[in-house]
Amino acid sequence: MEYKNILTQREAEILTITINREEKLNALNKETLAEIKAAFEAAFEDKEVKGIILTGSGGKAFVAGADISEFKNISVEEGKAFAKNGQDIFNMIEKGPKPVIAAVNGFALGGGCELAMACHIRVASDNAKFGQPEVNLGLIPGYGGTQRLVQLIGKGKAMELLMTAEMIDAEQALDLGLVNYVTTPEGLLEKAKELLYIISTKSPVAIKEIIRCVDAYYTDGENGFEVEINQFGNCFDTEDFREGTTAFLEKRKANFTGR
Repeated sequence: MEYKNILTQREAEILTITINREEKLNALNKETLAEIKAAFEAAFEDKEVKGIILTGSGGKAFVAGADISEFKNISVEEGKAFAKNGQDIFNMIEKGPKPVIAAVNGFALGGGCELAMACHIRVASDNAKFGQPEVNLGLIPGYGGTQRLVQLIGKGKAMELLMTAEMIDAEQALDLGLVNYVTTPEGLLEKAKELLYIISTKSPVAIKEIIRCVDAYYTDGENGFEVEINQFGNCFDTEDFREGTTAFLEKRKANFTGR
C-alpha cells in the first residue's frame, strides 16, 4: 500500500513507521490516522515482522498534536466520533500482538503524547518535550490521554500536567516513568532497534501473551490474574514452549517460530 503521510521501512524483522508531515510538525489529521491504522494492521499480519518502531520525521516533532484545523465547526456528536476513532486506533496499537516502541524526537504533545503512550515502550531523545495542552483550547485529551497518563505516572502528577498544560522534558519524563530511556537524537532509532533486536530473540507467542496479560490489568471487567493463569497454561501447548525448554536443557540458543 502506498501512503501519503507516513513512511514504512523494514530492516530484517523490524518495521519502522515514520509519520511524515514535517511541515505540519507531524500533526495527526484524519488521513494520517487512517494510514497509521492501515500500516499497523499490515505489520501485525506480516509474519516477517517481529517488532515495530513508531517515530516522526525531522528533528522538531514526534507528533505535535492533532490537526486543530479539523476541529473547526464540528458538532458534539462529531467530536465524540472523532475521539472514538482515535481511541480505537490507539487501542489497536496498545493491544496488538507485537511489541511497539515509540522513538520520540522533539515535541510529543496532545495526540502525539497520547500516541506515544499507546506504544509498549518509549525511548526519547534528549530534546523531547511531552505534554497535554488541550485545556488551552477549552478541550480535554480525547485519544486516551486522561487514562494512560494516570496509568504511567500516577494520579497526582497526571492531574497536574493535564490541568496546567505544562510541558516536561525528556529527563523529567524519565524520572516520572513516562519514558524508558533517554538518548541523543542521533542514537534514538538505534536504541529502539537495540531493544527490539533483544525482544525479537524471544518467543513471539510469549511476547504476545505478555501484552495480553499486562493489558488485562487495565481493562475493566477483566481479572488480570485469571488471564495470566489461562495464558500461562495455553503456552504449554505451543511449539515455542517445546523449543524453549528443549533448548534450555540442551544448553543451546532457542530457535523460536512463533507457533
